[in-house]
Amino acid sequence: MKAVALTQDLRRLPAVLVAALFAALAVLAGPAAAAPRTPVAPGPTAAAAASFTSVSTVADALRRNPVYVDPAASGQLSAADADALTRQIRDAGKPLFVAVLPAGYPTRNLFVDLRTATGVTGLYAVRLGDRFDARADSAVMPRTAVQNLVTSVQGEGAKAQLTDFTRRALPTLRGSAPASWGGASGQGSGMSTTALVVTGAVLVAGGAGVYALVRRNRSRREAGQRAALERLRVVVDEDITAFGEELDRLDFHPAEAGADDAMRADYERALDAYEQAKQYMADARRPEDVRAVTQALEDGRFSLALLAARREGRPLPERRPPCFFDPRHGPSVADATWTPPGGAPREVPVCAADRTRLAEGLEPAVREVDTREGRRPYWDAGPAYGPWAGGYFGGGILPGLLVGTFLGSAMATPSYGADFGTGYGDFGGHEGGDVSGADFDPADFGGGFGDGGFGDGGGGGGDFGGGF
Repeated sequence: MKAVALTQDLRRLPAVLVAALFAALAVLAGPAAAAPRTPVAPGPTAAAAASFTSVSTVADALRRNPVYVDPAASGQLSAADADALTRQIRDAGKPLFVAVLPAGYPTRNLFVDLRTATGVTGLYAVRLGDRFDARADSAVMPRTAVQNLVTSVQGEGAKAQLTDFTRRALPTLRGSAPASWGGASGQGSGMSTTALVVTGAVLVAGGAGVYALVRRNRSRREAGQRAALERLRVVVDEDITAFGEELDRLDFHPAEAGADDAMRADYERALDAYEQAKQYMADARRPEDVRAVTQALEDGRFSLALLAARREGRPLPERRPPCFFDPRHGPSVADATWTPPGGAPREVPVCAADRTRLAEGLEPAVREVDTREGRRPYWDAGPAYGPWAGGYFGGGILPGLLVGTFLGSAMATPSYGADFGTGYGDFGGHEGGDVSGADFDPADFGGGFGDGGFGDGGGGGGDFGGGF
């Protein structure tokens, strides 16, 4: 976050000072070695056709570069296209590994073996012949998000498929590129005494200007946070009011006939949640403080659902996230497939009414909020709604729900946490690109395959998955 802010501040310095600073940094850094070229062989040889490249060889190449094209599969992706894909991933600085392998390459345990041999936390995508699939450590991207991305590019040619997958994956991929992609170091960094003196003078002269700009930038960021909080306040006040109306409609009295201790406990928890939500919102000073408010409301609504079931003699509901389309609908009853405009299908939690609407081909009742462009769904209304959604849905499932949306893309940017807080599951608080060796969860790389997968018949457990 600090590096992003400093970069923005440097852009506001006088041109002469900026030039001097970069000149000084250039003197300090010394000559840099060129990044190694993506390993693309001119074409398959007789030896390559007779035996496949080992997983260890593929992993060794991926530790040096984000893209590997097997010699026997060089016809799928040209050297120029592979280099372009490499630059795209390197420029983003994310731990995305892409391997292009020939048709017929052994797929059993391929992902877990490749992840083990590479030893780096990240997202692994493999094009094998005309088939494609991917797996990731949950620290960088949840399984649901990976599946949605894979589904969205099935059936495309190699170049389009890998480019589209990379373009869609990078905005929501957590972590940073592994250090091993940095290439060879420079040829030495000796500096003369004169160069050190000049460098020191320039840095001292620029320090005061940078400090002043950092303070000004911090003030602007705080002003932006206050404005975002005020936008959220309108939406949260509507939520609190709606929950209070639900309490009134329930018309429960602790002393009414048939009331037992469990009912009274449910009602007490719902009342407490209502009061907590009001107090949390009154105390909120930053957008991220709103998360506690919506989390309290979600707890309160589940307590009301328990109370209603007890009064009506129905089985108690399981604890589920609220309806994705509008948390005011209450706890969800099932997951349903939904495709946002221009996005990939994904499973979202829905209330009974929205499940019926979707089954009948109708639009769900979506929560819309005011924006400069008019009323928009909350996931297309701007980054300020991340804390609001995070309280309702928790961290674990939120990335998968929001992948490909405006809000999901915004929450994945490096600067998001500084303005709106972190802790929304895989959108924050995790690092990718770390060297972990074999210390990872094999379940992250398991599961069967759907249409277009590598498994025989579209989803065997013995191919990439293999039970891991």
